[in-house]
This record gives sequence, C-alpha cells and structure tokens, in this order.
Amino acid sequence: MRPFRIAKANARRVPALGAAFFLALGLFAPQAHATPTASSSTPAAAKTPTATPRSIPVPKSPDTPRDARPLASDAQAKHNAPAAGSAAGKHAATRQLATAAACDASGFTGKTGAALVQQVKSSSLDCVNTLFQLTGNDAKAAFNEAQMVTVANALRDTAATYPGDNSTSAGQLVYFLRAGYYVQWNNADAVGTYGTSLQNAIRGALDGFFAAPHSKDVTDANGATLAETVTLIDSARENARYTGVVKRLLGDWTTSWPGSMTAAVSNTETVISRGFELPEFTAALAADPSFATSISSFVTRNSAVIDGGDIVTKIGMDLGNYVADPALRAQGRPVVKDLINRYPLVGKTGPLTMNLLWFTEKKDAGNCSYYGTCDLPAKLVPLVLTSNHVCNANLSIRSQSMTDQQFADTCTSLVNQDAFFHKLVKDNGPVANDRNTSLEVVVFDDYYNYSLYAWEMYGIDVDNGGEYEEGRPDQAGNQARFIAHQASWLRPTFQIWNLNHEYTHYLDGRYDMYGDFEAGTSTPTIWWVEGIAEYVNYSYRGVHYDAAIAQAGLNTYKLSDLFDTTYANSNQVRTYNWGYLAVRYMLQSHPQDMTALFAKYRVGDWAGARTLLKTTIGTSYDADFATWLKSCAADNCGSLPVDQAPLCSAADTRSYDKNCRRDNVAATTGNYSYSFLNLPAGVKQLTITTTGGTGDADLYYNGPTWATTSSYQTKSATAGNAETLTITNPPAGYVYFSLYGQQGFNGVTVTTTYN
Repeated sequence: MRPFRIAKANARRVPALGAAFFLALGLFAPQAHATPTASSSTPAAAKTPTATPRSIPVPKSPDTPRDARPLASDAQAKHNAPAAGSAAGKHAATRQLATAAACDASGFTGKTGAALVQQVKSSSLDCVNTLFQLTGNDAKAAFNEAQMVTVANALRDTAATYPGDNSTSAGQLVYFLRAGYYVQWNNADAVGTYGTSLQNAIRGALDGFFAAPHSKDVTDANGATLAETVTLIDSARENARYTGVVKRLLGDWTTSWPGSMTAAVSNTETVISRGFELPEFTAALAADPSFATSISSFVTRNSAVIDGGDIVTKIGMDLGNYVADPALRAQGRPVVKDLINRYPLVGKTGPLTMNLLWFTEKKDAGNCSYYGTCDLPAKLVPLVLTSNHVCNANLSIRSQSMTDQQFADTCTSLVNQDAFFHKLVKDNGPVANDRNTSLEVVVFDDYYNYSLYAWEMYGIDVDNGGEYEEGRPDQAGNQARFIAHQASWLRPTFQIWNLNHEYTHYLDGRYDMYGDFEAGTSTPTIWWVEGIAEYVNYSYRGVHYDAAIAQAGLNTYKLSDLFDTTYANSNQVRTYNWGYLAVRYMLQSHPQDMTALFAKYRVGDWAGARTLLKTTIGTSYDADFATWLKSCAADNCGSLPVDQAPLCSAADTRSYDKNCRRDNVAATTGNYSYSFLNLPAGVKQLTITTTGGTGDADLYYNGPTWATTSSYQTKSATAGNAETLTITNPPAGYVYFSLYGQQGFNGVTVTTTYN
C-alpha cells in the first residue's frame, strides 16, 4: 500500500512517523489538490515550483480531532449518497409524538397503498427513522418504487392542508421518503431502480409542501418538518428545481429565528454544495445570476455571527464552487473577490476567506492579480505566525502562539537531540555540498490551522500531520523547514506533533545522506531513513516503543527483506515499526557494517551501499535477527555498544580536549566544578555531555568567560546528571563550562567532543 498522496511526479511525498496513515477521520485538507511543491527558500516564493525538493509529510495522528470549522475539500469530497438518518432529536419540536418503543419493520414491509400510508403516519418519528437501516428483502419490500410513489403522493395530499406543525404527520412521510432514497442508494440491487413515476410523485409532494402557506411559518413547530423537507430536496436530487426555496430561506433568515428554522436554513447548504454535482443544477444557476448574489448577501448581512463553524461560513464557502465551474465562473468571480477582500484572513473570518481563496487558486489558477491575492503568502506569514524565537544561529521557531517556556523547552529538546544523533552515527560533519546550515521550525496551533494556512504560506500539501521541506540542500540560501502543528488533543500537555522524528530527518539528510532526496532514494534506503528517525525519536526521549516491540514477537520479516523496503512496497507497520527494529539491530549488533554503510551513503555511492546490504551482508544475519527479535519481544532488545571517549591527558583536571572524558567529577551543593578547553579555528559544533554518578549536576556554558548560574550563554539543567549541550560555531580559543551542584554530586563523567 502506498500510504501517501503524490502531488507531483518529480516531488515525491514521503510519510514520516505517525500512528496511522490517512485515516477515515472525515477531515481532509484542501491541499489534496495542492499545486506542485515549491522552493522552501522563502514563504513568498512558495508558489514557484522548483525541481525535486525533498518533502517528507507526517501522517496525521489517529487522535486528530474533528473540527466543526470547514475546509474547502469538504465541499470537493462530497458524499455521493443522500444524507443518512434524520435530524430527529436535534430539536425538541421533532419529538412531538411519543418516543417509540420497539419499532417493527414488518409494519412497513408487509403493507401497501393506504395501509402503508396509515402505518407511516401513525408511527413515531423515531420509529420511522429506524428504517434507514433496512437492507435486503426488507429494503425492497419497504422502499420499492411503488411504495415510494404511494408515500410521495400521500405527502402531496397532506401538504394541501399542512397546518405548520406535525399534527397531520407530514414529518413521518418526509422521514420515510428520505429513508427510502438513502436505502435505495446503498442497496440498489435489492430495492430496484427509481424512475419517472417516483420523480413525478416527489415533485408533486415537494411542490405542494413548499407552496403551503404554513410552510413559511417562522416557528419551531414548522421548522422541525421544514428542515427535513429541505434535506429531502437533495435526497431526491431535485436541487435544481428548488433553487427558489433556497433563495427564499437565505433571504428571510435572521438570527432571531428559532432553532429548527435555523436548521432548515443550514440544510440548504447540503442542497447547494451537493447540487454542484448535478448538471441541471449548474444550468439552473447559470440561468439565474441572482442565486450567487443571494448567497453573497446572506453572508454580508449576517457577518456578525461568523465564528468559523457557523452556517454563514459554510454556505458562503459554496460560492467557491462557482469559480470551480467554467460555466459559472463569470458570476462567481466578483462575489468571491469581494468576500476575500472584505473579511480578514485571520481570526473568526479566516475559515471563510482562506477557503474561498483556495478555490480561486486551485480552481481558477493564474488569476491572483484579479483577486488581489498574488502577495498573500508573504503577507500571511507575519499575520499568522506572530510568535518567534531564535534558539541559536542554526535553529529558529515561528509559531502562532507559544509561550517563552514552550520555546525554551523545544529549543532544549532539539539542541540536545543534536548531540544524541551525532554520538549515534559518529559523523565527521555535513556531507559535501550540503548548505542546509539552519532549520526553521514552524508550529501552528493545531491541525485545523495548519490545514487552513500552510498550503498557501509554504505551497505544500497538508492532508497529513506536518511536513519537512529539505528543499535543495546544495543551493546557497536554501531554507530547510519543518512545518508542524501542536498536538492539541494532548493539552494541557504541550507537544509538537512528531518534532523529534522530523528533526532526525533534517540531521540525517545533512550528515548521512549525500545530495537530495531523489538521489538518496534511488535505491531502497527507507529502512534506514524512517528507521533511524524512529530509533532516535523513541530512544532520545526515553519512550518505550510498544508497537515495535509487539511486532518483534510476530517475526514477520527477514532482515534481508527489510533492506528492500520502499514506500511503494511498504505500509505503516513495515516502514516505521520494522524500520526501527532493523536499524536498532544493525546499530547494536553490527556497528562495523553500519560504519561501512555510512561511508557509502555520505558520498552518494548508492550502488555500493546496495551491494553491501544485499550481497556482502545478504541473508547472513537473518537467523541472528530472528533470534534477536524473540529476545526483543520479551523486552530485552539490548543496547548500543559502550563507546567511551579516552580519558583527558592534560595535567590540569579542569582542562578538556577534542574527544576526551574525565570521570569522578564532583562538587558540593551550591558549588561548581569549573572546566575549559582550547578550541582551534573552524570548529562547527562543540558537544559537552555529563553522565552517571550521584546527586544533581547542572551544566552551564559561557563561551570565553567562566560559566556560572548568573553568567552563561546556554545551560542544560534537568533532574539528575544526564545533561547535554551542543554549541554551534563556538569561538576559537579558550571556552568555559561548569557543573553546578543543584544537589551535591559525585562520580559524574564529563565528555567533550567537537568537529
């Protein structure tokens, strides 16, 4: 299974960590139709395609909440079937009859003609509503065309004296007809076809109802039946015939209308949005320019109620379908342009304006000058990303709303992960010609805001949970960027979805994989690319990888088969769980082979790497891998070989060097162990780590002067003695760091490395 969407043939979209691929969450972002991925050098340039940028999307979390606010693709990915079930129970007025006890379907399947009509009218609304579930012979007996014609004619006759409430059981007749259309759509083989007899009957019924004077009563009693009858328009696919009813409801509605009447207006959105699927509906709109202006007037007249998830926003978005249809585009352009430029792009009106903007760019491409939107990517960045923070010269964060503490914690997590990664892969600096010297992390408040804005700001697909954009690492000025969102479902805990996994992709691309992503995947490397990201993500954070350990017990794959993993032949379990297992096994059990593999990856010798894996190693480790899997399934996966730096040789115990350690470092509570080292010019990264011992030592660094708790440039101050600092581009000459005794500590090992 290929678990991701291809937006463009030469810009492969690769999924990263996630508990599921594209799940049936019912919330798909508009960027399923996005333009080709753009250069990641600047937001303003986002719409200009460049050749093969590296783009690694993150699958959505299965916990991503459904947001009531709409996205443009909701209108594009319409449900073909009529609406399922009725709105019974949403409003008190729909419960005018006694709640049904048991509802026997045989009362409907065993009767015809007047007896059927009497059965429907004498049943409760709840009872009739259960008929949406019928299948097979019951569906045929209840809803064959003759039965539907009988009930449609009964609705026509009942409508002639409709009193504005459900005292004559018009509501039950409407529910039955809606259920019939729904069941027939899903069980056409059983129910049979519907033809002109039913079409004529349903038109007579709907004509009669909407002509009844009391169908216009602004009361909850009328609204209960009216709301369902509006939905019946779409169920019967008579959207074109009743555009006048829709215009009347939109024109008359005010915020003072009772709830069920407002529901009737809300249901016109189904008639409108699904109507665009029908040629006769678009033909009716083409002949009636007032329909577009009715929607536009509905929006401007009721703009005070806009909050993003309201009926005004949802109905206003339907104007986007005008610019998507060549026959309606001339009508749609002026009203869509007016709304886009009338209302702010952020805040409560953002869902309306941004989704209409999506239609103009994806369905009326090349006309941004007409709409006045050509410069929006650059405009949106400061409007949306209002909180910014610089971690260091090589790492910055832009967000919608992060606190100072959240910025600090994120910086610490990434900077310390940097040291963890380098210690793991033992690189010698960036691969040749890689100029991705800095990473920008973009953090939206939640998935909805990511979906609403990131497609326009950065020219990316957003039917995912975030995306890492490597761009062109060999080009000067290229900006690597991870575009992410907060995991809102974990609040009040703050977490950026997939932060550490994606940061590993940045580090791996810069220090292990020569060239761009297309080159790096010219042979199967996905076992490593996603496996190392998973390994670092879980190991660095100290999180037990339950899913991968469970997979180990299944012994599904041979190691030699995992070396063949691609996105085309893989699924989530193989890509992530088994990628993690393969990488962990190789790093722990065969570090010498990994050293040889890195030597080839880092110079772009993809054919040589492939030969090493498939010929030199081949199947020789398969049996040992299977044995290791059994131990791992019992939660005994082992650990990386101990690879300590040598002891520092300088007589002064405060002095450190390029790759050395000192053991048994100690200080009492409130006091320091002062240290320094003399750096040559050109050092790219200095890493200082502390491990082991007792007590609680915090690590401080202050560049060219002694480091204390009141005078430092950066610090690592977690509980215990496992501290790490990575300093990018430190100055040449003596630099100073200290361990401070938050509690008295003893037996601590301090290691310094630089490259």
